[in-house]
Amino acid sequence: MTTGSRTGATPILDAGRVVGRLRDARARGARRRELLLLAARAIREAGPPYTSVYLYMLHGDELVLEAHDGRGTDHLRVPVGRGVCGAAAAERKDQNVPDVSAADNYLACNLDTRSELVVLIERGDTILGQIDVDSDVPAGFSDVEHAATREVADALGELL
Repeated sequence: MTTGSRTGATPILDAGRVVGRLRDARARGARRRELLLLAARAIREAGPPYTSVYLYMLHGDELVLEAHDGRGTDHLRVPVGRGVCGAAAAERKDQNVPDVSAADNYLACNLDTRSELVVLIERGDTILGQIDVDSDVPAGFSDVEHAATREVADALGELL
């Protein structure tokens, strides 16, 4: 599921800035939890469409919420295969859902969310976790925003 492309458009999320902050933190000795919290906060600071950011890490057959910034969620553990997050892990594929009300597998974190982007954090062929972004904006995540979020996920894959 993808939204339309804004070819040549500048992303709202400045991935280079976020990745730089993550690399600086790691160089200062930041550990996993601090890096995940920093990533969640830095992504959300980009502003709309980034309403809430959740970093779920894979533990066996479950995704476990290890950091977030924005609205809280009751979904602290998500089985692989369940919901949009679980589908991303099961299918080994990022998910960009422009209208969560039309998604059969959507697990609502809150009633204001209109679109969702899930980007896998990987190291080689191993899925470490994912960045899950909720937006109050319908079709909030263009291909350009997806690519920017992918840059952050790729950096986390190296740094964690």
